[in-house]
Amino acid sequence: MISQQRSGIALVICAPSGTGKTTLTKRLLEEFPRFAFSVSCTTRPPRANEVHGRDYEFLDRDEFKRRRDADFFAEWAEVHGNYYGTPLESTRDLLSEGRDLLFDIDVQGASQLRRTVPGARLIFILPPSREELERRLRQRGTESEESLARRLSAAVRELAQAHWFNSWIINDDLDTAWQELRALYIAATLSPVRRPGFLNALLGEW
Repeated sequence: MISQQRSGIALVICAPSGTGKTTLTKRLLEEFPRFAFSVSCTTRPPRANEVHGRDYEFLDRDEFKRRRDADFFAEWAEVHGNYYGTPLESTRDLLSEGRDLLFDIDVQGASQLRRTVPGARLIFILPPSREELERRLRQRGTESEESLARRLSAAVRELAQAHWFNSWIINDDLDTAWQELRALYIAATLSPVRRPGFLNALLGEW
């Protein structure tokens, strides 16, 4: 019997705040439990109930920078004064074992992953319009006018990078966007590059 195990998929999802990314990625993880969890590194202090090595690997800033400079990370970013990074070796190990990884990151991290993890599938979720994005952000009831302006300004910068992603999903209707995300993931699992040796092994039986 020919092994049908495939290589894993690094699925990278980016979107401006308020586009519905969190809801969509949650649904993806609920339906497809085969996604593995890659333990990231961070310089922020642990929160209540967080365990070193399970939730994050907690590092001081000097150690994080040492690893960063040694190309230890598949991607890294500074967020609100703290560093976050995904170890490259463990990422490659999980993918070679056939585990899929979901990255919910910003465009800076996605750009790094495109370089360090060849074959990653990059999906950008777009709002249907600026007006609708602003409406959704206001509907949260958590944004001041100042923070709203910052988020909309950040959205412009992120949207300007969407052109180099593999796929776009325009989240005008959540159920439609979910079906499109689901279809993109399933299609990625069926790509011949995920089973590079299967066809030759099959032909070898003739």
